[in-house]
Parts: sequence; C-alpha cells; structure tokens
Amino acid sequence: MNGEVYLWPSAAEKKLRTAYQTELPAYLYGVTGVGKTSLIEHFLNRKPYQYFSALNTTPEDLDTGKISAPTVVLDDLYTIADIRLKDAYFQKIQELMERKDLWVVLISRAPFPAWLLSLRMKYSFVIIQEEDFCLTREQQDEYLEQYGLQASDEQLARAWAVGRGNPMALRVYVMENGDLEATMRTVWTYLESHVYDQWDTELQDFFMDVSIVKEFTVDLAAMITGNKHVEHMLAQGMETGNFFEKMGEKDGIWRCKDPMRWSMEQRLHKKRSSEQIRRLYYNAGLYYELEGDLPKALEMYKIYDDTESISRLLVANARKNAASGNYYELRKYYLELPEEIIRENPVLMMGMSLLQSILMNVEESERWYHELEEYQKRAEGSEAREARGRLITLDISLPHRGITGMTDLLRAAGVLLTDRKVCIPELSVTSNLPSMMNGGKDFCEWSRRDKELAGSIGKVVEFVLGKYGKGLVPLALAESFQEKGQDDYEVMALIQKGRMQADSGGKIEQVFVANGLLCRMYLIRQDLEEAIHVMTTFRERCEKEAPRLLDNIDAFLCRLHLYRGDTAEILAWMDTAPDENREFYILERFRYLTKARVYLQQGKYEAACNLLQQLLYYAREMKRTYIYIESTLLLAVTCYRMEREAWTSLLQEAVSEAESYHFVRVLTKEAGLWLPLLKKGTKEIRWKDSGFRRQVLEEGKRMAQMYPGYLRTKAEGEVTLSDTALKILRMQAEGDSMNKIAGQLGLAEVTVKYHCRETYRKLGVNGKAAAVNEARKRKLI
Repeated sequence: MNGEVYLWPSAAEKKLRTAYQTELPAYLYGVTGVGKTSLIEHFLNRKPYQYFSALNTTPEDLDTGKISAPTVVLDDLYTIADIRLKDAYFQKIQELMERKDLWVVLISRAPFPAWLLSLRMKYSFVIIQEEDFCLTREQQDEYLEQYGLQASDEQLARAWAVGRGNPMALRVYVMENGDLEATMRTVWTYLESHVYDQWDTELQDFFMDVSIVKEFTVDLAAMITGNKHVEHMLAQGMETGNFFEKMGEKDGIWRCKDPMRWSMEQRLHKKRSSEQIRRLYYNAGLYYELEGDLPKALEMYKIYDDTESISRLLVANARKNAASGNYYELRKYYLELPEEIIRENPVLMMGMSLLQSILMNVEESERWYHELEEYQKRAEGSEAREARGRLITLDISLPHRGITGMTDLLRAAGVLLTDRKVCIPELSVTSNLPSMMNGGKDFCEWSRRDKELAGSIGKVVEFVLGKYGKGLVPLALAESFQEKGQDDYEVMALIQKGRMQADSGGKIEQVFVANGLLCRMYLIRQDLEEAIHVMTTFRERCEKEAPRLLDNIDAFLCRLHLYRGDTAEILAWMDTAPDENREFYILERFRYLTKARVYLQQGKYEAACNLLQQLLYYAREMKRTYIYIESTLLLAVTCYRMEREAWTSLLQEAVSEAESYHFVRVLTKEAGLWLPLLKKGTKEIRWKDSGFRRQVLEEGKRMAQMYPGYLRTKAEGEVTLSDTALKILRMQAEGDSMNKIAGQLGLAEVTVKYHCRETYRKLGVNGKAAAVNEARKRKLI
C-alpha cells in the first residue's frame, strides 16, 4: 500500500518471509489494487532485486546471463495470453528457476496459471493469495487512525463491510475523507479505466450482463447472457483478474466478487437501455421459474415490474396445495397484486383466501371466498367449472374452518368429480407432517367414530384425494387406534398396509405418516434405536425425493434425541429452528412444538411459556384440538417449573380434554414430565373413566421409567437411571454376562445392551468396570 502509512498484511508477510528464508519461489495473486507489488517493494526495500513487468517487457529481456541481482520479480503475468508468448516465457522462467543463486517471485491477478503448472509441481511455490493481502479489522482501524480520519464506530463498521480490509478500497476511503459513496464511485471509476477497458468486448459484455445476479451456475449465465461459451468466459475472467470464484466443486455455483459486480452493475446501466436490462432480468426470472425456484424468479420479475410474469407465476403457485405451494414465502407478491387483477382469476382468488387463512386473517380469507362465490355465479362454461372446483378446494382445505360438515363436503365432491362437473387440484391432508389426525386439519373428532367413518366415507375420501388418498384409510385408523392405546398388533398391521399402499403409486407424504407412527410404536416398546434408524433412513430417501419434508423429519428426529438426551444433536437442530419471535407461521407448528420441548429441557421456561401461549392461541383460533391438548400439557409443566399456581388447572384441562377422546398416548409420551407433578398438587386430578385412568397411569409409569431423563434439567453432575438400568448395573457388578442378565430379567439381549450403552453415556464412561466404579462413587448402587 503506497503512502506515508504502510501496514503489513500479516498473512501475506508471513508467507513471503517464509519463502525468502527457505529460498522457495513465491507466487502472489489478487485483484487489482490489493497490494501485491507494494508488498514486494516494502519487503525488498534496501535489498538488491530486478523487476520486470510482462506489460512492457519481452521474454528476451529475461536473459539469465544478464541478471546479477539475487532476486527476480516478474509482474503482470495475467497479460500473457498468446500461446506462443506463454511458451517463450515458460522457457525463460524455467531457466531462472534452475539458477540456484536466484530467488524468483511471480505476480499476477489470477490463481496459478495452467501453463506454468509443471513448474509449480517441480519447485514447490509458496502461494500468497488474494485473501492474504487484506488487513484485519484492527489493522484497518489503526490505519485510519494514523491518517487522522475521525470516524464513528458505525462508520468504521460500514467501511469494513464494504472493503473487508482491501488495501485499495481503504486507501480510496482515506482519499475521500471517509465518504463511503464517494469511495465506491472512485473504485468503480478506477476499475473502469484501469481494468475493464483492457478486456476484449465479449468478456466485458458477459461480465456486465451476469452482474444482475450475485451467484450463478453455467446454465443460468448462459440463459441471462445468451452466450454459449460461458465456461470459456469464466476461465478468461479468472485468468485475467481473479474476478470470479467457485462456491463449491459439487454445486457448480459461481459468484463475482462484490466490488467488481457493483462496478459492473454501474457500467451496465450506463451502456444498456432499459429494455435491454429488462430482458436480462426476464431471462434470469425465466431460468429460476423453470428450475422451480419461485421466490428468486419473482425477485427478478419484480425488479423491472414485470406484472404479467408475476401474475402468471402466482397463479401457477396457487394451483398447488398449501403443503407444496410457496404461499407464505411469496406472500409479499400476493399481497402487492392489484385487487382488480385478482378478481379476474378464480385461481388467484382461491390463493388469496388460502393465504389469508394461513396468515390467520380470517375475515380477509372469508372476503376472498365470497368474491370467488360471486365470480362463480356470473361465470359460464369452463370458467364456472374452474371457480366451482376452487370453492370446493377451499371448503375442504381452509385452515380456520376446521372439519365441521366435512363428511358432507367430501361426499358432494365425490359426486361432482364422478359426474365430471368439477375438477379440483390434489389435496394433501398431512401438510408435510407425520400425522393424519393432526396434519393439514385436526381430525380428532373423527377418531370418536373411526371405524364407522372408515367404512362409510373411506372410499369417497380416497377417490377425492387421488394419490394423496392411497394408504390414507389404514393409516388414519392406525393413528386413531395407536393414540387410543388399542391393540399394538392391529396398529402395526394397519401401518404396514398403509405404507405399502402409499409406496405403490401414492404420495411420499403418506409414507412419512407411516414411518412416524412406526417410530412412535418403537418408542413405546423401548426400542428408541430402531425408531431413530427408521427416521434417519427415510430422511436419506427424502433428500432426493421430497426435500420439502426434511424440516419436519429433522424436528421428529430431534424429539427422539430428546428421549435419549443427545445434547449435540439437539443443539444442532436448534440452530435451524424457526424463530417464533420474528413471526409466527402456522405451517411451522410441528417445529414450534419441538422447540418448546427443547426450551423445557434447557430450562428456558420464559421462552417455553411464550411459545406455548402462541401455540394455544393458534390452536383455539384454528380449531386444533390435538395441539391444544399438547400445548396445555407442556404449559402446565412449564408453569410448575416456574412455580406458578396455574399449573394445576392447566394439567386438569389437558387430562380432561384427552380423556374425552380417549387419547392415551398424548399423555403417556410426556408422562415423565407430568406424573411427578401429581404428588405435588393440592388436589387430585379428576378422571371420569377409571379404565382410561388405569391405562394412562400404567403406561405412563413405564414410559417414565424407560426415559427418566426426558426433558428434565439436571443439576451439575446429576445422573438418573431407570430401575431396569440399575438392576442391570447391579448384576454387571456381580459379574453376570449379558445373556444371563437378559434371561433373568426377561429382556431381549439387544435391550440389555441398549440400557448398558445409555448407562455408560450418562455416567461418562466407556465400559462396564468404569461404569460400576462410577455408580458406586455416586452411591447409585
């Protein structure tokens, strides 16, 4: 860096000094102005060396016989483009390298060129890359202080955000007396006159056109620019000045470095007409649209107010069901559409009604439903048929309406579909959740008459829902039976029947339901390892077939890890969890409920309370019985831990509501949390059904013993082992084998091994002897 103040870029200096001391050749590269030549000048100050620039020398000038200085610097290698010149320079550089008394330094704007690669392999160059020349934040602040530039913390932060320690940008910032806008204009002007004008026009045009996007693939760049030789352009851009960088070898994503892209955007607006620029954004939008990335497509169309394309895209999205459509992600585009455009299209009116319901704006949702009704009354022919189909879709799927009258709606829809009087899109009943009863809508009420309804409208439902209906009836029965604690053998048979039907021409969302039910069954049977295996294996499948399911699969896995106490996995999931404090999105309800459990496990009771209150409000407004029970139960535990008296009434409310549906499992899967509270209450929990009470308490006690640490915050070093685990540990202490322990306790040997692994993990040891010793120290045995 030129001027009175020079701060050594520490990473670059360290590498250069190493190269000098070990007599290894050095290769420096980086974009213009990064300080490559300046570093060499300061490092070799008062040392003899000879400097050559490929800009104004020829290979013949590098005559080894005429070089007497111990150091040779060859700059501007990026300008050597002609193949014959490359061959000639290669020979001369090789001759220099062969002289044992010379230290060779090469400088360019681009990474090590392919035409010199054999020399790099032979002589082990020290590579000093662009990032090595940037100053640290502390060095940047020190530099500004030495120049006497008075800047606030905010200004310093902005300067850092723009330049990231880039020496040229920092020097210009000082020249412009801390004016950030002026700094950027000066940098752009410099690049315009000293860099871009040296390129051929094809590279300039390519660079300008692709600057409208921050990142791109080869296909996207080709679509935007119309250039068939994108890879050649990228190679030329890299060789000319290291202006592009590849984000990942597998992904094939490229990006232009920010200062260059910003300056090229300025150049674009100077040299292209508005219509030409509009076409570039249209091409980018069309590419994203074809790739199914609707948010990015709309972003491109929005920049140049392409209302026609925006409307077309929103119509296409509205034709999808709520689970697969990007209603929430695209809400700003829907809400910005002029109402006169929406009223002209029944699909858009349906989309607006559904979106407003998702946003919990019930009145607005019903207003657009009414608008669609009015449209259907005055429409004729295919338009009337389309509107009627959209109204039926809303009747069945609007979140805020619950399931009142649903059986009649489905029967009527079946008749209309059979008579071909209407056409409706596919309707998902799961909303990408591992549940039928608590999926797209709450079907708890149907559980009261599960067998009757399966017989009377099962076929109709399967017909109306199309592929989403395959496997639905056996899986819905399986979930209802499982939730009510009925025969496990029958439940398992129904799960496998439904899964096979869904896998045979149905939808993978239904397979998620089947696997979710299967995992819950394994959880109750004390086979947590198999539950995790099933869901992990399914996740691997969904990475390719159904990435939209991954968020909820990960939340399901987190719930399983909570039973096992896998802290690392739980914390990793929390890093991806949605933020309820930023906005409450109803389609994230499964993940919110998972997050509330993690808050309890972490002892973050205020956060848990706030989130559960939001979930309860949602459950009441949207008629979600199961979520209401679940949230009330978790809130009762939260209030108890916060020493709030409300816990007793909340626990009674959750138990009574679950009892009214005979839902055993909603209580027993959390039994480790609330059963201990029964001993603390001033009043006994009131039960109306003694059989239900007995079933819940018996299974609840088993679950609490199987997973004693579930969602419990522990004091430092505290370890809790189940009765079974303690029995196994005592028998191990007496020298009994796994096989003998299994036989005496009536357990499978794999179950004994599972308990041992869990005991070792909780005690922080690696084997039987250490576990026995540690347990004795803690007075557990």
